[in-house]
Amino acid sequence: MGLMTANAALAQPSAVQEGKPIKIVVLGDSLSAGLGLSGSASFPGQLQKALKAKGIDADMINAGVSGDTSSGGRDRLDWSVPEGTDAVILELGANDALRGTDPKITRAALSDILTRLKARKIAVLLCGMVAPPNYGADYAAQFNAIYPDLAKSFGIPLYPFFLDGVAADASLNQADGMHPTAEGVDVIVKNILPVVQAFLGAIPGQRS
Repeated sequence: MGLMTANAALAQPSAVQEGKPIKIVVLGDSLSAGLGLSGSASFPGQLQKALKAKGIDADMINAGVSGDTSSGGRDRLDWSVPEGTDAVILELGANDALRGTDPKITRAALSDILTRLKARKIAVLLCGMVAPPNYGADYAAQFNAIYPDLAKSFGIPLYPFFLDGVAADASLNQADGMHPTAEGVDVIVKNILPVVQAFLGAIPGQRS
């Protein structure tokens, strides 16, 4: 009996295939790594839970590194995004803006990451960042344009501002005023969830 059951299971590889969780890597900095939070309260942890509640089984890798810049993300791309990854949520650039990095450097690094992920046929959802006002309007205009420009040229979805609804709200940020609390992450996840669902639904072989 056991053998027959095994053979029946072998005869239906497609059914087994269909039930596979979708492999998602969140490539980012402290905002997605969950600085000051427990693993399950981090953005990848809460997003995985929210997707599960919608019937989407995701195998989520938190590849967020505190303090990382776009260039840092590019340098570790190959080992941060393992073989077999279906999708990447790219959340980098906040540290570039905080340091006043030349927007050309940020643009080149993000463009390189997107080019390499495209070559590996990995779907990407780009999360936008907004420059703080202290470097002036010219810097902000150059920096803020990076994300919509890249999303357009690579033909990928964009979530315009990762911290939408959370930035500058003291009640949703930790004492440093920059890193979301668990409640803040909850707001980010609620806001981005429809975009993530549509993104995952559009990946070939995924049932939305």
